[in-house]
Amino acid sequence: MFRFNLPPVVKNILIINVIVYLADRVFTGLGYDYTRWLALYTPNTGYFRPFQLVTHMFMHAGLFHIFFNMFGVIVFGRVIESVWGSKRIFILFFVSGLGAAGLQLLVYHLTGMTAVMVGASGALYGLLAAFALLFPDVELMIIFLPIPIKAKYLVPAFAVLSLFLGVANFKGDNIAHFAHLGGAIFGFFIALYWKKNQFRIY
Repeated sequence: MFRFNLPPVVKNILIINVIVYLADRVFTGLGYDYTRWLALYTPNTGYFRPFQLVTHMFMHAGLFHIFFNMFGVIVFGRVIESVWGSKRIFILFFVSGLGAAGLQLLVYHLTGMTAVMVGASGALYGLLAAFALLFPDVELMIIFLPIPIKAKYLVPAFAVLSLFLGVANFKGDNIAHFAHLGGAIFGFFIALYWKKNQFRIY
């Protein structure tokens, strides 16, 4: 069903992520360190390469990781692309992802931490923020809280939670929470600019 109904950018994001994930599984099984090249490493590891700022968005740590990220891209991305078109969602996805990576790398730099990041979560948070700005009163439900909550309340709550968890830095927590926050911030301001200038003639 998705193959025929998904708009082009969302469909290609999904396809690329699935291909990269499957390739990662295959190469890992063959003993090749695929992650070393495409994941995003902090500069203090010696493995950082500028292109990783983009490629890490298509790498995922496991099946559940890629499933939930791609499910979110499909659910929210297809709506945004139908409203704003392919060019704008392309910009929104990648700029949010870059902003997410940039903020997380800054935090790691300031704290002196060594880390490696994978996943499209930061870019997805950008889509979530844009969706909440476009459709603030749409009620959403999350798996662990089966109560409908309006997007204008749920997405800011996610952002605040990401900030709290990022600052708390609980032991054993390997999630890049500031990347989620960064993606939401960049996505929100991009969407806000477009919304304010939607009737401007170029």
